[in-house]
Amino acid sequence: MKSAPIIGVLAIQGGVREHLASLEVAGATAVAVNSIADLDAVQGLVIPGGESTVMSKLAIHDGLLDPLRNARAGGMPMYGSCAGMIMLADRVSDARPDQEFISGLDISVRRNAFGRQVDSFEMDLEVQGIGGTPFPAVFIRAPWVEQVGEAVQVLSTINSGPRAGTIVAVQQGPLLATSFHPELTGDVRIHATFVEIVRQYA
Repeated sequence: MKSAPIIGVLAIQGGVREHLASLEVAGATAVAVNSIADLDAVQGLVIPGGESTVMSKLAIHDGLLDPLRNARAGGMPMYGSCAGMIMLADRVSDARPDQEFISGLDISVRRNAFGRQVDSFEMDLEVQGIGGTPFPAVFIRAPWVEQVGEAVQVLSTINSGPRAGTIVAVQQGPLLATSFHPELTGDVRIHATFVEIVRQYA
């Protein structure tokens, strides 16, 4: 039996409880991360959705931004959903000039690209590597990926409608990111993918 990796969820904003529950079902020991000591104790980290501008401010205020950058640079696997994708991106469009990011993922993203809260939607997506039926993706004020670097693997794109072909899930080594919120679906296959990434890289 494989041991359960210890995976944190950055608990300064967003859907922390839902990610913790999904990680536990997916085979991890999940803990909230509120401090540098918490960060040092985990093998991987989920950066939840929320509001990336607020998340940036709180991470700076709490003294966590540089430790997060250092952990990522040191090879810690990280998974960002929605605002978490923005926090991991190297290039962000429509961000405030003073907004800061963890970065490390060689992608260009656009904040709130799918529209405002009232434009939220659900869509079944084919996601490379998760197997089985299409994934029930939930998009809420979601970013999309406009460009990826050579080292980035595209895992999913919008498959129909006016935004067909838009990139919404990517992986670059130990870094995973989705435009959508898998923690709201009850389907833990994305979290299970991240648990395996942590086992592979941590």
